[in-house]
Amino acid sequence: MQSLIERVGKFHNVEEFQELNWTGTMEDYLEIVKAKPEVARTAFQRIYDLVLAAGYREYVDNKKVVVHYNFFDDEPDGGRDAVYGLDIPVMKLVQTLKAAAHGYGPEKRVILLHGPVGSSKSTLVRLIKKGLERYTRTNDGAVYTYEWILDAPNGDKQIVPSPMHEDPLKLIPMDWRKQAFEELNVGKAKYPIVIKGQLNPHCRFIFNELMRKYDGQWTLVMKNHVRVKRLVFSEQDRVGIGTFQPKDEKNQDSTELTGDINYRKIAEYGSDSDPRAFNFDGEFCVANRGLVEFVEILKLDVAFLYDLLGATQEHKIKPKKFAQTDIDEVIIGHTNEAEYKKLLNNEFMEALRDRTIKIDIPYITKLQEEVKIYEKDFGKGRVKGVHVAPHTLEVAAMWAILTRLEDPKKHNLTRLQKLKLYDGKTLAGYTQDNVKELRKEAAREGMDGISPRYVQDKISNSLVSEKAGANYINPFIVMNELESGLRAHSLITNEEERKEYKEHLGIVREEYTDIVKNEVQRAISADEEAVSRLCSNYIDNVKAYTQREKVRNPYTGRDEEPDERLMRSIEQKIDIPESRKDDFRREIMNYIGALAIDGKQFDFRTNERLHKALELKLFEDQKDTIKLTSLVSNVIDRETQEKIDVVKNRLIKNYGYNEESATDVLNYVASIFARGDAKGS
Repeated sequence: MQSLIERVGKFHNVEEFQELNWTGTMEDYLEIVKAKPEVARTAFQRIYDLVLAAGYREYVDNKKVVVHYNFFDDEPDGGRDAVYGLDIPVMKLVQTLKAAAHGYGPEKRVILLHGPVGSSKSTLVRLIKKGLERYTRTNDGAVYTYEWILDAPNGDKQIVPSPMHEDPLKLIPMDWRKQAFEELNVGKAKYPIVIKGQLNPHCRFIFNELMRKYDGQWTLVMKNHVRVKRLVFSEQDRVGIGTFQPKDEKNQDSTELTGDINYRKIAEYGSDSDPRAFNFDGEFCVANRGLVEFVEILKLDVAFLYDLLGATQEHKIKPKKFAQTDIDEVIIGHTNEAEYKKLLNNEFMEALRDRTIKIDIPYITKLQEEVKIYEKDFGKGRVKGVHVAPHTLEVAAMWAILTRLEDPKKHNLTRLQKLKLYDGKTLAGYTQDNVKELRKEAAREGMDGISPRYVQDKISNSLVSEKAGANYINPFIVMNELESGLRAHSLITNEEERKEYKEHLGIVREEYTDIVKNEVQRAISADEEAVSRLCSNYIDNVKAYTQREKVRNPYTGRDEEPDERLMRSIEQKIDIPESRKDDFRREIMNYIGALAIDGKQFDFRTNERLHKALELKLFEDQKDTIKLTSLVSNVIDRETQEKIDVVKNRLIKNYGYNEESATDVLNYVASIFARGDAKGS
């Protein structure tokens, strides 16, 4: 019988471990490079390729081709750090990486992610860091470095790793490196092999000593003293990934970036300028061949600026008492709006501004994408023991986006309508060109407003508050929590802004009321096929009307005049006056025609106004079968109760309510009808 330790040990993949800890000779490595030149990629090339390796898809948004990179869905980690609704900013980031990978200039710049707090700047960097760790564990992303095998004074062998994880190809002297790479490249590489710069001071010292020992016979040095090994990036182990976070100015200096003297070894080597007495463990050193992240980069002291500029433009750092040392890494930082404004006003930072590629990472302005953020934490099956009623996350997201949008310059368009247009809904008189125009005129949209973190915190509060029912929360509980939290919100600087946010909550409450009224109406009519048939009938009549044709009656088989009564009964549900009916019908036909040109089929669900009108018409035809107002009376006859139970069960089965939340929604909608507020009913 196997012991527990043996049973647990079976989970260890020994083959993978051996592969990731592979060692070989310089000859072995040159063979690998010749067969697979991409192992010698630059840091930018490696990161660009790891993004592409996950695949991508293209789609059209407001007549613009947008690329969605699957890498940022974080599938290997179950979507834990997935980024939503930022395809356009991410496209700019990937385009920058691509240009840098091909050596077009951005490789000499700091990539600066700029945006409001909580807009996913650090999440994007974390995704790249995690991706690098995974990628270097794969065959496609394999990276190699080297270590020295030296004779120790006691006769043993001493292993000295390359302190900056350099590519073994750097051991080829620069004088004949070009010819050597031409021999290795053999025209198969996606990128030409380009290894720039000298060895780090420590390895340069060892290399020169060994070359003197063997009278310049490079081949013997490589055979006798160099061992190549597989390199796996790890942020935890400080290999290939570095992170620098500004601290108290009195407790940090530039050695945190470039390394420092090891005073214990001065006695051994006799001088503080001996490279063997220096620790190449600064963030720039450990991140060589990978990525270094600067958290809140603009809070850096000016003393750090010179090291950062050299590392960016020249790809060199200056360790204390040593010559400039070559590095190859992606430098990426992130900062918020306030710090960036300080940068613009600081004349000492002009050199940094000139070497920076700024990529704006705004808040999401598309409702369905914002909802995904909250579904990740509070969606179905995520919250144990508490039911999150339908539309709870949707109304929270709706409010957050309203705070981020700018008022439309066109006075006949509300902020809520703008939100719906951005979310892909259609409004009469507005096309994709109009949406494109709306986005263009609001240049700073998404750079201000409420952070997703605030909304997440308030949803969490709602889940544990006494206001929540025994086992569920609804949109009103969350909206009340959002409103009460505004009083103590640290990022709201004036009363006018607080008042505006409360007004947006009022708009969301009204919208939610319309949503649940329509939902109850749909639950009463509850026949999608009937809506579809009604729509088809309406479109046939509108088409005949606009083209001055007749409609074939499917029952009699005879051609008849378009059914004006049917068309008007639907149009009146959304307040289309008699004088506007021709315009509305032409708009519908033009919309269907535009879809046909793009190879798309008309679906009534995508036209919000028409969808609403059809449902209201169907509801009106069927509402007499159940009197909702009877819900708020004390006496309900058995027949009515059975009908109410049917509607309640539909809400539970089709719309995601539980027993308690379905009952509350029915009571809420019934109270509206009882007050005579039957608008649209």
